[in-house]
Amino acid sequence: MTSTYFDTPERDLLAHNLTLRRREGTDESGWQLKVPHPKGRTELHAPLSEELPPELIEVVTGAALGKQLHAVTTIHTLRNRHRVLGPDGELIVEVDDDIVDTTPADSGSVAWHEIEVELGPRTDAVPAALADSLAKAGARRSEFPSKLSRVLPARSGPDTDTAAERAIYNYMTAQIDMIFAGDVALRRGQDPIHDTRVATRRLRSTLRVFGKLLDRSAIGAIEDELKWYAGLLGDVRDCHVQHRRLADQVNKLPPELVLGPIAARIDSTILARQVPSRDALTAAMDSTRYLKLLATLHAWQSQPPFDRRVRRRELVKQTHKAARKADHRLTAGLHNQRHASLHRARKAAKRARYAAELLEPAGKRKQAKPNIKYYKTIQRVLGDYNDGIVSSQFLWRTATTAGTTAGENGFTFGLLYANEMHAADDARRKAATIAANRYS
Repeated sequence: MTSTYFDTPERDLLAHNLTLRRREGTDESGWQLKVPHPKGRTELHAPLSEELPPELIEVVTGAALGKQLHAVTTIHTLRNRHRVLGPDGELIVEVDDDIVDTTPADSGSVAWHEIEVELGPRTDAVPAALADSLAKAGARRSEFPSKLSRVLPARSGPDTDTAAERAIYNYMTAQIDMIFAGDVALRRGQDPIHDTRVATRRLRSTLRVFGKLLDRSAIGAIEDELKWYAGLLGDVRDCHVQHRRLADQVNKLPPELVLGPIAARIDSTILARQVPSRDALTAAMDSTRYLKLLATLHAWQSQPPFDRRVRRRELVKQTHKAARKADHRLTAGLHNQRHASLHRARKAAKRARYAAELLEPAGKRKQAKPNIKYYKTIQRVLGDYNDGIVSSQFLWRTATTAGTTAGENGFTFGLLYANEMHAADDARRKAATIAANRYS
């Protein structure tokens, strides 16, 4: 087999656990793109060709930061394949005895001998007898997870001097990884909107709460850029949430109270907003602005925006400050009962929760855990309140149109409006009870 791997000169794909290769010489000949998956990695395929397949290039455009892809190494493998089959002919395990040599683009050739064990579809682990036989023959587990990682080893992360710096770096890196994973999934036509939006908000919250501990010149306008991207994701996500919520509310009504094409009106109204929102997100992901944002986030994974030594007590101080601000805004919102005030309280509760999440790995688990739980609950309840208000506003606008359209009736929309307002009031009272019980 001859496998030629493609990446940017800076190996941006490899940094995000993506591998793109052209394989020749086996029944697996063709283009293969390996993409991270919760249970390992999944493969996307394209027919063998001399040119890079456009459909695979599109998937990795964000991870490649818009750069051109080039061959970075070629791996030649002479494989003796041994298969163990069950009585029904199904593969139990495959043992591949490989002689490997490589020609990296930026160094000399490397050669080695390895045994690769691949499990059949119903085999959960390497059979003990096989493992014992290999060990007795002198085999030992490789320190490299793949052939490519042996030729192009992953670059080590930055040195972080304190537990506080490690906590900030690891938290930020986890969110950046999620944003890049979301980029790949979106380009594949999947729907990672919620997780990507949350990661974007967590990262922005970290910059906002702990900004005094970071290099302001390095952060620059990134907080605003994250807000811009989160807004694009939010426009799509809000349509999904509202559609699901209102569909459930309509289904709960007795049939005799559903007058006219209620579901169809809701579907068409939300779809009219959802399609341009998704188009705007797609266009933004191909823009120079977006790719520049990804490039900055990618750079932070190797050079985090620290300009001085960060102490744990500073981390604790900023976390407490975020919690006090959330408490103050919640008190004000519950007092004046204005939607705008309660919306600000919800956002402050999110920042307090995310700050506590970051504090936990810094050695303050006992202190962080109750705050995470409390502010997560407040965030969820105020989220229910916000959903009720937003849905009621949508229903009011829709009712004014339906009430004057032939064949439609505004009665059911009015009923749904009242139900949403009651749900919002219940959520607000629940938030007040939770806040009062915290200090009782």
